Amino acid sequence: MIRSLALVLMLAACSDSREVLDELPNSSLADRPNAPAPETRMDTPLARPVIIGEDGPRMDACGTLGQVTRGGAGGLPLRAAPFGDARILAQLAVGQRAFVCTRSIDQKWLGVVLLPEAAPDSAPDNAAEAPDCGVTAPVERKQAYDGPCVSGWVSSAFVRLIAG
Repeated sequence: MIRSLALVLMLAACSDSREVLDELPNSSLADRPNAPAPETRMDTPLARPVIIGEDGPRMDACGTLGQVTRGGAGGLPLRAAPFGDARILAQLAVGQRAFVCTRSIDQKWLGVVLLPEAAPDSAPDNAAEAPDCGVTAPVERKQAYDGPCVSGWVSSAFVRLIAG
């Protein structure tokens, strides 16, 4: 009896009431506070920024170039998050190119930054080029993309990696 009581008291003294989520780092973004964990998927905002700089400070922010190989009737959907039910931001045509910056953990989604299209009236030798997306040079650390180009998530099954 005394032994079992002593064992129960020892176990009670070792218990910790902190949540596991309080102890885990919040993704790979430096100095970012922990976000509250939703109870269900319906409570989550279906938007996730594309992360750049995953290859380190000596490599381009987005080290790969991809090209859309096929899509549905309206094109390949560019989504706000790596989920099939996330909001569609744009439709990508077959042959359209994008910088590939990150992947989802299950490798089913690619976080991309779309190459801006040059003005149709500008000749290839003209100095007027499409705006720079800011992903072809190194960045100091991993961070959410907030540049001038459109970014989002596409299904990796419909993109072929062509450079990088």
